[in-house]
Amino acid sequence: MKRAEQLFRAYRASCYFAGAHAARIGSRAPGLDAQLRGWRVPEGVFIAAGNPFSRRKPEGWNARCHRALRKHLRRLPYVEGKGGAGRWWEAHCFIGMDARRGAVLARRFRQMAMVALRRGGRARLIWIF
Repeated sequence: MKRAEQLFRAYRASCYFAGAHAARIGSRAPGLDAQLRGWRVPEGVFIAAGNPFSRRKPEGWNARCHRALRKHLRRLPYVEGKGGAGRWWEAHCFIGMDARRGAVLARRFRQMAMVALRRGGRARLIWIF
């Protein structure tokens, strides 16, 4: 199986948490819709900073990357979260921003993909690289 195919399956099998609310690709997430309404934004994205290019890195490396991501979010509404399945879990942030801006941020942190959610819509996977 090709790496892209493996990654796609892994992202589809993952669950993305923001606080007490969760999203899965292809499904609606009413709790996150409420979060977006509370922030008065139409869209949000799940972005991680660790494990660049979906290659596992040491915990300390990932923690430093996640702190750097949070520094970029100082003026944006966000909730700490995590995403993954099975043995692969990593820190994420659910950020109140549109997917276009989110893709720029995800690219900066060398992420292969991100998850976007428009209020009332289904969570969708967006490839970055």
